[in-house]
Amino acid sequence: MDKTGPEETLRRLKIYFHDGITLPYNFRREKLASLAETITAYEDEIVRGLRADLQKDDFTSYASEIGIVLGEIRNAFKHLKRWMRRELRPINAMTFPSIARVVSEPYGVCLIIGPWNFPFLLVMQPLVAAIAAGNCVILKPSERAPVTAKIVARIIREVFDPAYVAVIQGGAETSKRLLKLRFDFVFFTGSSAKGRGVMRAAAEHLTPVLLELGGKNPCIVHSDADVEKAARRIAWGKFLNAGQSCIAPDFVAVQTDVRDELLEHIRKFLKEFYGENPWMSTSYERIVDSASLKALAGLIEGENAYIGGIVEESERYMAPTVLTNVRWDSPVMEEEIFGPVLPVISYGVIHELVARLAGYPAPLALYIFTTNRDIRNRLISRIRSGAVCVNDVVLQASIRSLPFGGVGESGMGSYHGKAGFDAFTYRRSILLRTSRPDWQIRYPPYRTPGKWLKAVLRRLL
Repeated sequence: MDKTGPEETLRRLKIYFHDGITLPYNFRREKLASLAETITAYEDEIVRGLRADLQKDDFTSYASEIGIVLGEIRNAFKHLKRWMRRELRPINAMTFPSIARVVSEPYGVCLIIGPWNFPFLLVMQPLVAAIAAGNCVILKPSERAPVTAKIVARIIREVFDPAYVAVIQGGAETSKRLLKLRFDFVFFTGSSAKGRGVMRAAAEHLTPVLLELGGKNPCIVHSDADVEKAARRIAWGKFLNAGQSCIAPDFVAVQTDVRDELLEHIRKFLKEFYGENPWMSTSYERIVDSASLKALAGLIEGENAYIGGIVEESERYMAPTVLTNVRWDSPVMEEEIFGPVLPVISYGVIHELVARLAGYPAPLALYIFTTNRDIRNRLISRIRSGAVCVNDVVLQASIRSLPFGGVGESGMGSYHGKAGFDAFTYRRSILLRTSRPDWQIRYPPYRTPGKWLKAVLRRLL
């Protein structure tokens, strides 16, 4: 970890950036290669860190964190030259002869504030994009996943000059101190409430921001769906990482006539995934800390737990929990749950459901299980969301060619793959001219534009 104060660290990174060291293609490519090599060397240590912080198993640690980062690096490595290519644009007669082009320029020194739920992935994935785009970076990993944060700091220290990429650790006060500084770009992943604070702080310096937030992701199961397959995929996507995921289905809205069938299939698959006692399963994670566990326990108080509802404070454990007889105005339906609690609510006809969901802020993801094209298209067109996934959950985030991001309450901006490179750059317009010709018509004194003059202007402009 860099022990220099944030102010001095930022000053040092600004000097490094303005020296132009990060701009060449070969430099960016070499750093990406070095990062991939070092992450691979640290794989076992990263897995141990994720197990210590969240009790993730080896498969989940690789499949949902390490492997995705390495894939992101390979993708950037493969396409970086094309992403950096200057784009020519047409000119008008007034500027002839000249060359007009657009160049993707790095912002400068960027701040990346990561969350605790995927503590390796969600600092490293945006870092890959920032490096590919030619920026310098200060990383602030989450203090709520302390073991992983220390491993991130060691990897960064081993790969990068501390004047190029630096890690600053600490809690909420450290984040507030960093956000008071004049960065060139801020990338934040976290809750909507904290995202508002980040945006307010960035506004003081007119700093552009990218906010990856969350929301109550609806999962709609229509009666014509393959209910068994829907149940299996929902159970997997909801309870992955013990529900601590911004793209997890937050609640299920199921058509009344297939509700009981869906619930029985979810019960069956949860037993298949985690056994009779999920507490004993090596594939089921823990809640990040006691404060989060207490908040989740409060959400299910007074609700009907069809499955689960068991909480063990000493182990930071909450069983996979499915709630039935939930009302639209229940506390569990008011805010993003971010834990292993799945409310299931019934609906009769689709237009009533659409009216209900239209009243919610736009979520990060909308999940629809149906084989009816008209219903699918109606739901997609009427319910705003950052992304849509039909007849599955979560997997839309694994497709690197799809931009990942929210809208409204669920976020601002997007990344992954080329979208990540674009997020950490701005589009700079450049016009290269010669000294001749020099059209007299542009200079005063101006004539009142008669018919012939308007005709000339139309041709020139």
